Parts: sequence; C-alpha cells; structure tokens
Amino acid sequence: MNSNVLPTKPHYQILDGLRGIAAIIVVWFHLCEPHATSHLTQVVNHGYLAVDFFFLLSGYVIGYAYDDRWDKMTVGSFFKRRIERLQPLIILGMTLGALGFYYTDSAIWPTIHTVPVWKMLLVMLIGYTLLPVPLSMDIRGWQEMHPLNSVAWSLFFEYIANILYALGFRKLSNNALAVLVGLAAVALTYFAVTNSNGDVTGGWTLTVEQVQVGMTRMMYPFFAGLLLSRIGKKIHIKNAFLWCSLALAAVLFMPRIGGADHLWMNGLYESICIIVIFPLIVLTGAGGNVATDQENKVCKFLGDISYPLYITHYTLVYFYVGWVSDHKGITLAQSWPHALTTFLGSMAVAYASLKLYDEPIRAWLRNRSK
Repeated sequence: MNSNVLPTKPHYQILDGLRGIAAIIVVWFHLCEPHATSHLTQVVNHGYLAVDFFFLLSGYVIGYAYDDRWDKMTVGSFFKRRIERLQPLIILGMTLGALGFYYTDSAIWPTIHTVPVWKMLLVMLIGYTLLPVPLSMDIRGWQEMHPLNSVAWSLFFEYIANILYALGFRKLSNNALAVLVGLAAVALTYFAVTNSNGDVTGGWTLTVEQVQVGMTRMMYPFFAGLLLSRIGKKIHIKNAFLWCSLALAAVLFMPRIGGADHLWMNGLYESICIIVIFPLIVLTGAGGNVATDQENKVCKFLGDISYPLYITHYTLVYFYVGWVSDHKGITLAQSWPHALTTFLGSMAVAYASLKLYDEPIRAWLRNRSK
C-alpha cells in the first residue's frame, strides 16, 4: 500500500461545526473592522482570537489523526497529505485576490493603480507557495506578508507548526510536551499583558518582531491541542454543540476589557481565553455527541465550508473595506446591506470553491496517490 494512503478516522462532528462557527465570526469581525475608530470600539471585538482557536483545533486534530500512524507513514507522506489538504485553496485564494486587486483601488489603498501588473503577478506566484513577501513587495500598503489575501498569514504559521510537529516535536514524551506547552503559555501571557495594544493581534508582517508574534500565537495553542489529544480526557455534557457554540461566540464577541487605561486587563482576558477557555471548549466538543440528524448535517456543512470560507472571504472583504473608506464616516448601521451582501457573497464563493474546486482537486490528488 502507498504510504500516503491511510484509513480515514471518524471526524469529531462538533469540532468541525465549531470550526465553521469561528470562521463565520471571523468574516463578521473583518466586516465590522473598517467601521471601528480604534481597537477599543470594534463590534466583534475579539474576533481575531478565532485564529488562536483554529491553531488549538489544528493541534488537537493533527494529534488525533496522525500520532499513532507514524509506523505506517513517513515525514514526506505526512507533508504530502497536509499540502493536498491546504494548498489548493491557498492557490485559489491568491488567484481571487489577484483578480480583484486593481478593482479595490480606493481611499485606503490609493496607489494600487500604480502597481505594475508584473509585480502583482509575481506576488501572486510567491503567494501560491505561501512564502511571505518582504516589505519591498507590499503592493497594497498594509505591510502584509500576503498582500493579495491577508488571512493567509495564519496558514504560514500553520505550516510551521506542522513542520515542527513532523520533524521532531511528535517524538516528545507527554511530560516533555507539557513543559513546552507550559513555557509557551508563559510566553503568550507575557506578550499579551505587556503588549502596547493590550492584545495578541499581529503576526502578518515579515519583520522579526511580527514573526515572533506569530510564533508566540501559534506555539501554545497548537501544541496544547496536541497534548490534549494525547491525554485523551474529554468533557461529556448534553447539547455540547449548542453550549460550545455559545461559549465560543461569547469569547469572540466580548467587548474590550479594561479600556484604554488598563490595557493589561484585556491581555490577561485573552490569555485566559486561549490557555483555559478554548481547551475546555475543545474537550467539551470532542466529548459531545450530535443530538439529531439535523445537527449532524449542520456540523458537517459548517466543517466543510470553514476552511474555504476562511481562506477566500477576505478577497471580497477588500472590496467592502475600500467602499467604506470611500464613504468616510459611514456606520455599520448605515452600510448593513453592503455588509450583508459581502457576507452572503463570501458564503457563496466558499461553497462554490468547496464543491467546484477543492473537493474535485483533492479527490484527483488522492486518486493519483493510490
């Protein structure tokens, strides 16, 4: 048997559903963001913590899916499976970003029309590899490592986590992994509490400081998820999907804590969410059962659409951000039809990407591996 062909394990349906809930909240976070006058007034104030939740889920699922399979799998076959899972939609997201790039010329990005086509295409091709571009190739002006699809920065760190796992960290004993996770928790808390913004945001710029932020945000949740999957303890409650969804939404919609005078309080809140609350949500989701066939279908739909939605939605959000910047002072209450249209469009693009591109491409890649 080809080393890349492994029996499929059952999915955690509730965790799939929670991933979709988090992805939807991320979209609304990004739609509300251009209306905020500062990080203190953002409506979906902690929506960016969904990324940290994704890292935790990823570590948990990677541990569940692969930890006991290394006797049948090589490092190369592991990377092949991860690339087959992640890379097709990364390429699509960069392509969509490139197709819409010049149409997002606006007050907030006033120099887009001056960018040579060759440079935009070069950024797109580099983006296909997920390698970050230097500041000298920042064609949008936001200092992003992926100017055509902003959210791809988190996938860059997801790949780093996968590389660390496959090349060595998977061999750590549970005790050694617990020490690593504990040190990462201390580093995360220190960063969040002392950060000048009073939060954990950052990681999308190719500078030493921002790469450190990205690594700090990735290390604890990913490897805490891996450790939790190894320990195997789960929390069993009725209606787990409902309660986990409400808890996750409460964390991400929580208003800013501490205000401008006590920024450390918000950093402490975010640390507690990432280090304590998110693991409890994951353990509860993993230990729960879907109550009805309808709930199972909802979880499956949300799980299926979560990654396509996350990796493609910002290519439409760019248009919305540009439109808001051209209508200075417009509120979310005034622009809700445009926001809702962008959201529904993002859902439609994600579903089309899943059914017409991602699933066929991955099926083709799997067949080639047999």
